[in-house]
Amino acid sequence: MKIFVGIDVSLASSAVCVLDERGQILKQAQIVSEPEAYISFLSDLPWPIEAIGLEAGPLSQWLHRGLKEAGFELILMETRQVKAVLKAMPVKTDRRDAEGIARLLCMGWFRPVHCKSVSAQEMRALLSARKAVQKALLDIEQSLRGVLRNFGLKLGPVSKIRYEARIRELVAGNSALEAASAAILRARAVLRSELSALERRVLALARHDDACRLMMTMPGVGAVVALTVRSAIDDPRRFHSSRDIGPWAGLTPRREQSGERDVSGRITKAGDASLRTALFNAATVLMHRAKPCWLKAWGLQVAKRRGQKRATVAVARRIGVVLHRMWLDGTEFRMKRCSNEAPGTAATA
Repeated sequence: MKIFVGIDVSLASSAVCVLDERGQILKQAQIVSEPEAYISFLSDLPWPIEAIGLEAGPLSQWLHRGLKEAGFELILMETRQVKAVLKAMPVKTDRRDAEGIARLLCMGWFRPVHCKSVSAQEMRALLSARKAVQKALLDIEQSLRGVLRNFGLKLGPVSKIRYEARIRELVAGNSALEAASAAILRARAVLRSELSALERRVLALARHDDACRLMMTMPGVGAVVALTVRSAIDDPRRFHSSRDIGPWAGLTPRREQSGERDVSGRITKAGDASLRTALFNAATVLMHRAKPCWLKAWGLQVAKRRGQKRATVAVARRIGVVLHRMWLDGTEFRMKRCSNEAPGTAATA
């Protein structure tokens, strides 16, 4: 008799449900969310394990790595699909969630998620830290603008270098505003220093990575975009075709059909939001600031027919496809397409 093990993970403890081939519950338990506790529980089961599954989440990569080192194969299941199924249950508890995950494994109705390598997770951690510091810096600058606006003091357009001098010029002579702005400016200086250090680290990491150096030969693709694509895809060979990148990144139109109703609307926004944002930013730079190339010319043609916003999304989708092909082939980006290439071919060299 083969069994299916479903695990609902939370920070402190996890609910576990064991099903047989006929869908009968053999065992349910609550264990600590640690790889050692998982290994001990699974090792004590007297039946051969067909599949172990859990919903992809913050702890899933760490747990997957720990169980794999112990000889257990763990399946990470797509979060959106699992949540949609578990929502159908009238009573939602951790035990029922674990049972639902086990039943999905038993039926085979699930979509597996790739477990990223340690290096890809480290890249993502660095990019996340940079984004968090950058957001905090922007928030603190905007908050100071708002404080001064209450007193009729308008900062106006100002560069990053002139920002502090302009603030001190506006609050001069008002002791309360001088004290308030001085505290914010000190915090801003620390954030700017930390952001500069992180950006130097990101740039150095991209320069020492072969895949990132190849990607950065495309106009509009810098260190941040290249590292984001590198960490999100992790292993380019896990995709059967480069064209799979667009749907996987959520950059294809959503379609909803029911009877006579057939609506094609906005993009699906499935998958990695940071990857989607990075590709869209790269497409924006390519369309407006980059040197002329075949991809920019194609995007401008789409813009004439479909509008600027849809063209930018189309270019973002195609950038993902071309970057994946460049990574697989180990070739740099070509600014011009060869005359013997098909219209849909990604031009790389």
